[in-house]
Amino acid sequence: GGKDRRSGLILTIPLCLEQTSMEELSVTLDYLLSIPSEKCKARGFTVIVDGRKSQWNVVKTVVLMLQNVVPAEVSLVCVVKPDEFWDKKVTHFCFWKEKDRLGFEVILVSANKLTRYIEPCQLTEDFGGTLTYDHMDWLNKRLVFEKFTKESTSLLDELALINNGSDKGNQQEKERSIDLNFLPSVDPETVLQTGHELLSELQQRRFNGSDGGVSWSPMDDELLAQPQVMKLLDSLREQYTRYQEVCRQRSKRTQLEEIQQKVMQVVNWLEGPGSEQLRTQWGIGDSIRASQALQQKHEEIESQHSEWFAVYVELNQQIAALLNAGDEEDLVELKALQQQLSDVCYRQASQLEFRQNLLQAALEFHSVAQDLSQQLDGLLGMLCVDVAPADGASIQQTLKLLEEKLKSVDSGLQGLREKGQSLLDQISNQASWAYGKDVTIENKENVDHIQGVMEDMQLRKQRCEDMVDVRRLKMLQMVQLFKCEEDAAQAVEWLSELLDALLKTHIRLGDDAQETKVLLEKHRKFVDVAQSTYDYGRQLLQATVVLCQSLRCTSRSSGDTLPRLNRVWKQFTITSDERVHRLETAVAFHSSAEKILQECPEQPEAFNEVEQFDEIEAVGKSLLDRLTVPVVYPDGSEQYFGSPSDMASAAEHIREKMKLVSLKKQQLRQPEATTPDS
Repeated sequence: GGKDRRSGLILTIPLCLEQTSMEELSVTLDYLLSIPSEKCKARGFTVIVDGRKSQWNVVKTVVLMLQNVVPAEVSLVCVVKPDEFWDKKVTHFCFWKEKDRLGFEVILVSANKLTRYIEPCQLTEDFGGTLTYDHMDWLNKRLVFEKFTKESTSLLDELALINNGSDKGNQQEKERSIDLNFLPSVDPETVLQTGHELLSELQQRRFNGSDGGVSWSPMDDELLAQPQVMKLLDSLREQYTRYQEVCRQRSKRTQLEEIQQKVMQVVNWLEGPGSEQLRTQWGIGDSIRASQALQQKHEEIESQHSEWFAVYVELNQQIAALLNAGDEEDLVELKALQQQLSDVCYRQASQLEFRQNLLQAALEFHSVAQDLSQQLDGLLGMLCVDVAPADGASIQQTLKLLEEKLKSVDSGLQGLREKGQSLLDQISNQASWAYGKDVTIENKENVDHIQGVMEDMQLRKQRCEDMVDVRRLKMLQMVQLFKCEEDAAQAVEWLSELLDALLKTHIRLGDDAQETKVLLEKHRKFVDVAQSTYDYGRQLLQATVVLCQSLRCTSRSSGDTLPRLNRVWKQFTITSDERVHRLETAVAFHSSAEKILQECPEQPEAFNEVEQFDEIEAVGKSLLDRLTVPVVYPDGSEQYFGSPSDMASAAEHIREKMKLVSLKKQQLRQPEATTPDS
């Protein structure tokens, strides 16, 4: 890296104690001398032969060898000698005398006196200079440079071959050239990165010396390292850019061809085996199980189609990406491929969806038909069982359940008609995807099956409705029968309650004639209510007999209800007659007593009414006697009006009035007794 005073390069040859191979040294010198430019070589070389660790004959041989290797370029040879070893030898061979023969000047000099010929800043530390130099670093950088130069040169040739092949005009030759081209032997990115790193290192070493000074490297601009690297990098970038474009075009063409191939595979399968699978599937099944089997088969077909649809999605994305790239020459072809692929896939997907919807509609139709059939079976079973309810409420419940079942059947039949009509509408559209296949016969079988199911369900429903009408009439008659029986029993209860009320609460006889007459009138109205209740019960029992005859059954309760009704009514009439007799007697008693008690004692006719007093007393006694006598019924049972205290109170009131009548009688007799004495 150092220079002499003439700006010539300094070449240092260090010799060692070991045997030096002149052949290797010659090759090394040839290599080193090939590095500088011709301009540098024209300024000549200063060669320093370091012989301090070598023998004289080796030094002499090296110096003589320089004559053969670089005689024209060498201007001065400085042989660095040992301090005392060669002094005697030099007298036998003087290099200065051989200057003309050698072609350059040779001097023997000690290491410490070498600065007389070369500046210290151009000498390394080995010779007392200050020039910084690391031979291993120089060697490594030189190896990197040599490797980069070799690889980049080879890579440039390869890239040029590839790029030039892609520029051919004929399309067939272009395609053939691209097919025959090989990939570069080395990675262009790696070579470019190596070159940039090397260039950065060279520039750094060139301008950033140690200790603020300039470090003159053997690979500076004068040695052509940096310009060569820059030139190679520029060429590489240019060729690599062209190569990338070639690769992009090749990749695009390859991708386009692969897309075309895959598109045709998808189209051929969908229009071939895929369509054939759909052509063979036209039935809808005649039951839920058959429809489910067809659905399972269709799912297998859909599974096979889904694999091709997945390929379609991937291809569509790839085509969209290429369309976004915006290459004019491929836009028309790509759009045509995309349109063809989309048309076929969407058409096939529509067929699959139509078939799936048809099978789903068929499954729903058969499901509704099965549910309706089960409802009709349940309704028919309910109608076939004889009605044996316990009471009217259970009949009403059974009738309500029957009506609900019939309503549910109506709703189910309506739903079946809607499902059937929807299915028929879909079947009528089946010809639109039959791919030219005549499906009239197959569709007729499906239509006949659907219509047959709906007609059969309609007939079964009509038969059940007729049976329901008969059962409804019978059950309504039974409800009426039970209602009549219940109301008749209720009439007996009401009549019994009236009898009980007559015996327990209708006990007063009145305090005077007027009140007694009012009680008698109320009693007659009370008897009218009882009579109406009795008549109502008789009418209900007569209706019960008629209903039993109509239903051809024996009433369970009317048999004993009529005797009970008659028995209670007989007891009521006897009790009522007794009550009427007592009230009428009380009216006669109160009327006669009040008449006598209200008469004035001065009336002369009063003295002639003694017989009336006796009659009133007789009526009063008779009434008192009746109050103590019970009501006797035909079965021998007896009943008293009210409680004993109630009867005692009524009797006491009668006795008081009888006492008043007796007192009145005595008052009338006293004037009669005093008249004769006067």
